[in-house]
Amino acid sequence: MKKLIEQTLVLIKPDALKNSVTGFLLSQLSEFHTGSRFAAAKIVHVSRMLAEEHYAEHRGKVFYPALVDYIMGRSHYPNDPWKRRVIAIVYQGPSAMKKIRDIAGPTNPHEAREKNPGCIRTLGTVVPIKDDAGSIIGERLDNLIHTSATSSDAEREIKLWFQPCDIPPLMRAYPTQVCEEHYYFKDGKLYDKHEPNSVCLLAPGDVAWESDLEALRLLYQGSRAAYSIDAVAAKYLINRDSQDR
Repeated sequence: MKKLIEQTLVLIKPDALKNSVTGFLLSQLSEFHTGSRFAAAKIVHVSRMLAEEHYAEHRGKVFYPALVDYIMGRSHYPNDPWKRRVIAIVYQGPSAMKKIRDIAGPTNPHEAREKNPGCIRTLGTVVPIKDDAGSIIGERLDNLIHTSATSSDAEREIKLWFQPCDIPPLMRAYPTQVCEEHYYFKDGKLYDKHEPNSVCLLAPGDVAWESDLEALRLLYQGSRAAYSIDAVAAKYLINRDSQDR
C-alpha cells in the first residue's frame, strides 16, 4: 500500500519576485529548515481563470478584484505583462503543512512583525484598496507567499495548479486515472470533438487526477460535480496562452 504523503502548495507571489527575495524564501523553505522536499515546481503566468479559482472562497468580497490582480502580477507589473508570474511549488514531508506555515508566519505582515519576528511575511506590506473616489474601502495583503491552510485546501490547490505529470509518479499524493475520452474546452463549455478555437484538455492515454475525470464526466452530462469546469480546465491551460483570461 502506498504510504500517505503529506503535501502542501506554496506560491511565491509577484511581490516576492519583484523585490528579489526568491532565494531567501527558498532557503527558508529548504529541507534543512522544514524537513520537506520538492515534489514539483514550475513558473506560471497566472490567467484570470486560475486566479479566480484559486481565490474562489473570497468571491464577492470587497478586496476580491484587488486580490485577483495581485496574484496575476498586474498590481506589481502594470506595464510589463511578460514579467507577471508566480513560482508554484509542491512540498512534501512529515508535518509539511504546519512547518511551512510556521516559517511563513501570520497572513497579515503587520501581525507577522508583532507575533513572529523573522518569519517570511515580516517582509510584506499592507496596501490600502481605494474606490474610484479615492476612499479606502479595504486592504490587500502583499505577503510574499501562499501556503495551504488545511489538508483539504492542499488537495484542492495542488490539483488546481498541477497536472499529475508535473509530479513524479512516486510523489503523487492523490489518485490518478488514464483518460479514455477526448475533452475539449471553449468559452466555458466542454466538447468531445474539436471545435474551432477550442483547446484539448485531455485525450485518450493522458494521465489525469481521478477527481478531474469524474468532474468532467458529470459536467459533460450536464450534472453537478465537485469541481467547476473552470477549476478543472485552469491547470491544463497554464502557460498555453500568454493573454490574461
